Amino acid sequence: MPAPRLRADIASLPAYKAGQRPAERTDIVTYKISSNENPYPPLPRVKAAIADAASSIHRYPDPFNRRLVSALARKFDVSEDRIALGTGSVSLVGQVIMSAASAGDQVIYAWRSFESYPIWTQMAGAVSVKVPLLPDERHDLDAMAAAVNERTRVIFICSPNNPTGQAVTAAELDAFLERVPSDLVVVLDEAYAEFIGDEDIHDGVSVATRHDNVVVLRTFSKAYGLAGLRVGFAIAHPDVAEALRKTALPFGVSSIAEEAALVSLEAEDELFERVHALVNERRRVAGALQEQGWELHPSYANFVWMRLGDRATDFAAACEEQGITVRAFPGEGVRVTVAETEANDRFLEVAHAFRMALR
Repeated sequence: MPAPRLRADIASLPAYKAGQRPAERTDIVTYKISSNENPYPPLPRVKAAIADAASSIHRYPDPFNRRLVSALARKFDVSEDRIALGTGSVSLVGQVIMSAASAGDQVIYAWRSFESYPIWTQMAGAVSVKVPLLPDERHDLDAMAAAVNERTRVIFICSPNNPTGQAVTAAELDAFLERVPSDLVVVLDEAYAEFIGDEDIHDGVSVATRHDNVVVLRTFSKAYGLAGLRVGFAIAHPDVAEALRKTALPFGVSSIAEEAALVSLEAEDELFERVHALVNERRRVAGALQEQGWELHPSYANFVWMRLGDRATDFAAACEEQGITVRAFPGEGVRVTVAETEANDRFLEVAHAFRMALR
């Protein structure tokens, strides 16, 4: 009996590689710092809202998530027709590509960057154009602009960039947008925007309100600590936002996720105290690594990036041996999420020992 016929290119589709959990250990407390998760548990009032919302999960959620859309419009001072939701910003990446690119069209993005870009591009039958990062891990915006041709439909700028942590400045972004055609969709993927803390970095929402072709992606997974509930949003020109709503999974943002997001918006002052603490921890970890002799470039996210080349896999194995799971990119580097102080301290011990062994 012949096997079911599937698309031939599915076999070559790159798999999304999520951060792995540590192996179960009884001799040591283990820490997962491989997925850029927020180490803090939900606030009590957020947990209470989740519990209350669970009592109505036998009903479909509002397909338009109108309460959350309204709250986001108020927060960012934009009209509601500029807001589109998705099951995390990763889903919105796909919604953008499906809305703007067809078979044979080109999607430009830096590399290395967010792993979902090549996956969604290939799923749409479009062609990836990967532009290498600069030596300091920043986007090469000049090369990205030069790569645009008549087949280009979407450009992704991940800022802060996952996994390298670098961000695009406001001046760099303005110059880039002046160079590229205004009918191309330019996506500012700002999943880590709340961790930036630098006024020279672009304000994506302001850019999107000034440029009709700019789409800003945000998420509740990182700073708001709702990674397990899958809710993200886009801010875009009303026509683009409407296309994103049309390509969204129906009922994708659950009633529980919407309620948790709404309460989290109300609790931003308390949540952003945690963000500030994580930013300080990021600076501490990065500073300690530099004191050990590691060469680092700035990170504006909730992680640090170590360009280790061929040593990346060995370094990750050394961390795993000590109950720490990091995200290795073989042959390139290691991304390390800023987590609990205890996890960060143990990671720094491993990094120091590894560095000493190299001498």
